[in-house]
Amino acid sequence: MRANLAPPGISKEMMVAMDSFEGRCWLDWWANSSTNLAGAQVSVMITPTETGWDAHGRLTRDDELEPLAFLCDMDPVFTLRFQDGSTVPVTLTLTCGHQFTLTEYTGPTTRQVDYRIDL
Repeated sequence: MRANLAPPGISKEMMVAMDSFEGRCWLDWWANSSTNLAGAQVSVMITPTETGWDAHGRLTRDDELEPLAFLCDMDPVFTLRFQDGSTVPVTLTLTCGHQFTLTEYTGPTTRQVDYRIDL
């Protein structure tokens, strides 16, 4: 995850003083400001870079891959929620199996999602 600042829940000083952050977080997919359609517990590794930070991780439960992939196909923007409740918007890219990479989402806070299911 690249950003000019440390991710919420991790101070700039902590990022400078340590080689990485590894811990449990949640990826939440919000349909609107009051409806969280899904939340998946994930294990995330965040490492500092010269321009900010990078993040990758994996799902902690096998049964969360299919719903997460479905939502990612509709809109890959999720909210990464840390244990202290702080959040950061991220773009999720599923890689191999239950693994993924995250990049900082810097677009508009509201987006229109148009998805149709052919019956």
